[in-house]
Amino acid sequence: MQTIERYTEPLDWITIIFLICFVMIVIVRNLYNQRFNDFLSILTSNKFMLFKGKENNPFHGFNILLFSVNALSISVLIFWVYKFYHNPTTEDFALIYIRILTAYVCFILLKFGVEKIISNIFDMDQAIDLYLFQKLSYRNYIALLVLPVTLLLIYTVNINDFWVYGLGSAILLANLTGIFNIFKQYQRLITDNWFYFILYLCALEIAPYFILYKLIVVYQMI
Repeated sequence: MQTIERYTEPLDWITIIFLICFVMIVIVRNLYNQRFNDFLSILTSNKFMLFKGKENNPFHGFNILLFSVNALSISVLIFWVYKFYHNPTTEDFALIYIRILTAYVCFILLKFGVEKIISNIFDMDQAIDLYLFQKLSYRNYIALLVLPVTLLLIYTVNINDFWVYGLGSAILLANLTGIFNIFKQYQRLITDNWFYFILYLCALEIAPYFILYKLIVVYQMI
């Protein structure tokens, strides 16, 4: 019987990243037990959003740890999709991942900073701070849901266009659902300030992603 050589790509560094993510989740679970339990129920209860949002502390250890899990895991997913379409060399894997992680974190933090500055200019700090907290909480929650799917995609399933478009559509739908739920809470405020709301929506929720898309297209053409 003739043996067939099987080539497997080195995934040790990705395994380490997932291990770091799970360690941070365990730390969050143990250090902030009640807060974490409330966080896991944000789809069925407003308790976490209403009570924790009033603290107005984006640099709370709970938020920092979950955002770190968010950035590490989502960057792995983006890298895996990039690898599927561009097939880079194995030696470039780590460098490409670091670039994706850096770009992702910088984009989120820059967008967050701009929104904070604008809220200060228009004297809407309290409302915008709560909105930013809720939006970040939804995205951290989505990242936790995506984490096991990313594990499945990397270690057991052969990636294809169906997985890419299906998962991408699911993440987009989940983000839009979260934002829609937040906007429902501010329905009265939006109605009274509809012009500023449309301006905010176009300038800070649509334009950044459109610019990012254009930059990615230009980068691919170089």
